[in-house]
Amino acid sequence: MELVDKHIIHMDQDAFFVSVEILKDSSLAGKPVIIGGMSDRGVVASCSYEARKFGIHSAMPSRMARQLCPHAVFVKGSMEDYSKKSNEITQLLQEKVPVIEKASIDEHYIDMTGMDKFFGCMKFAQELRKSVLNEIGLPISFGLSINKTVSKMVTNECKPNGEKEVAKLNVQPFLNPLSIKKIPGLGNATFIKLSEMGVRKIHTLTQIPHDLMFKILGQNGLSLWQKANGIDNSPVIPYREQKSIGKQTTFDSDSMDISGMKIILTDMITKLAFELRQKQRLTACITVTIRYANFETVTQQAKIPYTSLDTVLILKAKELFDKLYSKRMLLRLVGVKLSHLVCGYEQVGLYGPSEKIYNLYQSMDKMRSRYGVDAIKLATVLPSKLRH
Repeated sequence: MELVDKHIIHMDQDAFFVSVEILKDSSLAGKPVIIGGMSDRGVVASCSYEARKFGIHSAMPSRMARQLCPHAVFVKGSMEDYSKKSNEITQLLQEKVPVIEKASIDEHYIDMTGMDKFFGCMKFAQELRKSVLNEIGLPISFGLSINKTVSKMVTNECKPNGEKEVAKLNVQPFLNPLSIKKIPGLGNATFIKLSEMGVRKIHTLTQIPHDLMFKILGQNGLSLWQKANGIDNSPVIPYREQKSIGKQTTFDSDSMDISGMKIILTDMITKLAFELRQKQRLTACITVTIRYANFETVTQQAKIPYTSLDTVLILKAKELFDKLYSKRMLLRLVGVKLSHLVCGYEQVGLYGPSEKIYNLYQSMDKMRSRYGVDAIKLATVLPSKLRH
């Protein structure tokens, strides 16, 4: 039985965070914009293409970014705004396509296999792109090819503000001249190792026997060899609900102020619990993370009865923090994650919170919904010198 040729679209927003900020403030257009990294200890979350020309990239220390481009415009950014726009794009695409996978906050895979019998996939992809541009107001690029890996690489080659199709017969001619760096999932250490072997182009990688690749790099070597040869059988996985939410804070200076850290932990959980209740979700697992000044990172998690109440989560988080902090060393970061999320409401009754407590949370949430998440806080959440 002959295998059906696949038609996979990869759609990726162009400098998504920056594009959202430009949508809010048009004066940022055409400027070297950097999202995040407001303090010297911060890192770049994203940057505009104008900033990238100076060698700036995500995860770069903000101090280095300022040195490379002193006239760059730094914007704090808002994950709430980015998430909102991301969800708008996902919803728009879901209404128009048969199978869609949300790969990240700013990229989607769409399986159009079989639909080419009714209309051209390239024409349909172009119409999708126009819909995002016109209805959401954000720039987007796409690649159309035979599988997820190739379509993603096609998108990367035509960004920003581009569109391109690479048909089955043209896949290898498209891949061969590209640097092996272009292969998704090929890290810096692997790049160095292959470069030392004289393998710098994808064409060279395709000439290496796959059993030798396995001998050199194990299972990862086989995976890279397949990608270099345009082979990827992974399916487009339909969009699934978010399974966890979390926050973390990097201190302006390393500290041993334990009470201050617990205040920050409490504040983060308060905001996360409010988010859970807004989305009508409950959590059954909490994870606390700390990072020492020497960058050693440790985590501790615990299963809990399904809840969305601050008080329950705060008590458990402080308990986990006390178990984690075993060394008398300065701390650099503290974070918390709520996972095992399910749809549902807090149960008021014998085993749940009292009606009085539940009504209190509802009243607090109404104020937050109207005036913002910081409109009302627990008395224990006070300003701290550790906060950004």
